[in-house]
Amino acid sequence: MRRKIFWLVIFLVLGSFVLAAQNSSSAPGTIAPATPTAPQQTGAAQQTAPAPPVVPATPPPQKLPTSGALQRLTVQDAEALALKSNPQISVYRLLALASQQVTREQKSAYYPNVYGSLTAVKPRDDGSRIAAGNLNNPIVYERAAGGVTLSQLITDFGRTNNLVATAALRAKAADQNSIATADQIKLAVDEAFYSALQTVALLRVAEETVKARQLVSDQITTLFINKLRSQLDVSFANANLAQAQLLLLDAQNNQQAALSALSQILGYASQQAFELVDSEKEITPPPDAVAQLVDQAFSNRPEIAAQNYEYQAAQHFQKAERDELFPSISALGVVGRTPYSNSIAGISPFPSWYGAVGVNVNIPIFNGFLYPARSREAGLRAQAGEEQLRDLKDRIANDVRTSWLSAINAYNRISVTQQFVDQTNQAVDLSQTRYNLGLSSIVELSQAELQQTEAQIQFAAAKYQYRIAQSILRFQIAAP
Repeated sequence: MRRKIFWLVIFLVLGSFVLAAQNSSSAPGTIAPATPTAPQQTGAAQQTAPAPPVVPATPPPQKLPTSGALQRLTVQDAEALALKSNPQISVYRLLALASQQVTREQKSAYYPNVYGSLTAVKPRDDGSRIAAGNLNNPIVYERAAGGVTLSQLITDFGRTNNLVATAALRAKAADQNSIATADQIKLAVDEAFYSALQTVALLRVAEETVKARQLVSDQITTLFINKLRSQLDVSFANANLAQAQLLLLDAQNNQQAALSALSQILGYASQQAFELVDSEKEITPPPDAVAQLVDQAFSNRPEIAAQNYEYQAAQHFQKAERDELFPSISALGVVGRTPYSNSIAGISPFPSWYGAVGVNVNIPIFNGFLYPARSREAGLRAQAGEEQLRDLKDRIANDVRTSWLSAINAYNRISVTQQFVDQTNQAVDLSQTRYNLGLSSIVELSQAELQQTEAQIQFAAAKYQYRIAQSILRFQIAAP
């Protein structure tokens, strides 16, 4: 009995010195338990000591196959790469170019329409007539002829002008949609980039947690072998170690998933190996006033500009549909030659050359109320476009306010989680000291370790959650 008391006193004295040395050299946020010197037993005591439960080692992470060497990447590099390679950028750019061709299609009405004709006729009987078909009763002669016809629109009282304006405005809306898509891709890149950085930080926390809890488990196991701690202490220590290993596995899986998502948004078909670099070292608070941010969003958001162009295009289209009720005036001209025709009594019914000019006026009189209905439909769609513009502004204003509040909350969480880490570090140090002195149980130490891990996770995520919140706020106000 005296021998055990002697060794216990030596263990407490050496443990106090080692604990003080480790606390002075350990980094903030790292568990630094004392390393006691367990008494050495020989002979039958070592042979009869119960074997503690063994926690299996953490298996190595299963990484997804990557292609290429490690690529250094900042968030600015990632945005530029996505704008160059992401297929969605190409889709909307091509749609914008297609919309510009629609404008050229409508402008074609300003230019002459020229086409050639070749005609060869062999009637059953020379001079036969068409007996059926409306009021036609022409004489059909055997002939072969060729000519050119020209048609030029003089005026349609503004219909073509409004159709051209409609197409031009829709082309501008398509350009704005292309810009909006680029902004959305940049936001997606920022979210994927900072989420990947967050998983890297969480992986470091998980690795440090496994190391710290492995050290505690080894120490308590050694004490248990020397009959200085109970089986319950070993079970708690190994349970905490297993929990840390599960946290490490989840962190490794999340990191690989984040890198895969980042590779996809950058336009790669396979996962790439990136060295992510956080180039923004300084953390600045969000703006103070939200009203100015809403006004900035109304001025800069390409979605609002695109919807405004769509509304103006709908107004011009309504005018174009109304103008169908007016006449259209066109100039016509034709010239040609008849090299062959069947002569009657030695006289050809066709001259060798022919030509004519004229003016054609089309006056709509009645078509079953088609044109008024189309004009009314276009007017209603223009009103719907106006309401869509108003609804879009309301939603964007709400999104700006919500993202601003989220940015403020994320910014405040950085300092709060830092305090959380400091308090849990202190709690772990005190709990470790009390446990080494035999003043507390393993339950108190385990609870302190769990709180410390949670605090470190929260702090590691807080910085990058604020980066994401900043990116969302910049997207909502269309800031560079």
